[in-house]
Formats: sequence, structure tokens, C-alpha cells
Amino acid sequence: MSNATPTRHFDIRVQATPFDPAAEQDALRRDSTRIGAMVAFVGQMRDFAEDGPVHAMTLEHYPGMTERALAAIARAAAARWVLDGIRIVHRVGRLLPGEPIVLVAVTSHHRGEAFRACEFLIDYLKTRAPFWKREETATGARWVTARDSDAEAAAQWEPARTDPD
Repeated sequence: MSNATPTRHFDIRVQATPFDPAAEQDALRRDSTRIGAMVAFVGQMRDFAEDGPVHAMTLEHYPGMTERALAAIARAAAARWVLDGIRIVHRVGRLLPGEPIVLVAVTSHHRGEAFRACEFLIDYLKTRAPFWKREETATGARWVTARDSDAEAAAQWEPARTDPD
């Protein structure tokens, strides 16, 4: 972890309209000629859950608070690694299988920082941003609960705790 310099460019959006991940990455790439690496994660709506098919999903959020939480997560990444840019686009509303839900893209001078920052951002987004998912299945709609594996992934970025005894 470095004592990073400020990231040149943040673009954080929460939107109901679909987005094109490739176009978003191209726009971020065009932002600077200093970029040596770009790493992107695209999460998309899948058509299954642990107990069967999923026909659609509705994502809800807390307007204003969600954007502030995402900005805080981006600032935390920029404080850890030297980055040129961060772009986070997250859908809300009703989504169908195959549609992109989230894009997290990071640019940096070097690939290592870009990879680590992208992983950090998605791990923290999954556990710290106020989004709620409701899946639609053949048996009805249900709210999705947080997964232990997401919390474990985010915990890897926390400093090790020592027992005071």
C-alpha cells in the first residue's frame, strides 16, 4: 500500500438506464495518455440462484447516500494506490438476465495497482454501498440476503487485528 497521490478523475453514477460497459471503458481510457493499465469488472444479472431460475431482479438504493458511499469507497482506493481514474456505474430498477448491473473500472500507470484497486472497489461496493436486491422467480419475489463470502472478501483489505490480551 502506498501513500497515493490524488486520483485525477472519478466518475460515479447510479442510474436506471442501461449502460454499455465497452463504451464506458473507452471513455475512461480516452481521459489520459498517462494510463499504462486499465482493469475493469462488469457484473451482470444471471438467470439462476442457488435454488433455481431467476427471471428478473429489482435493485433499490438510497438516493444520495448511495452515491456518497460509492465516492467514499473510491476515495479509499485512491488513498491506497496511485490511480489515474475510477469509473463506477451501477444500475438500479428492474433488470433482466444478461444485463450489466455494475461496472468498476480503474486506470493506473501500472497493472498491479489497477488490479488491486479494482478488486478492493468491488469488494467494498458489495458490502458497504446501500443497495437491495429482490429476485423474481417462478415461486414469487424474494429479497436477497448478504453473502458471507462478500464480507470475507472485503475483510481481506482491513488491517489485521490483534488481541489486546
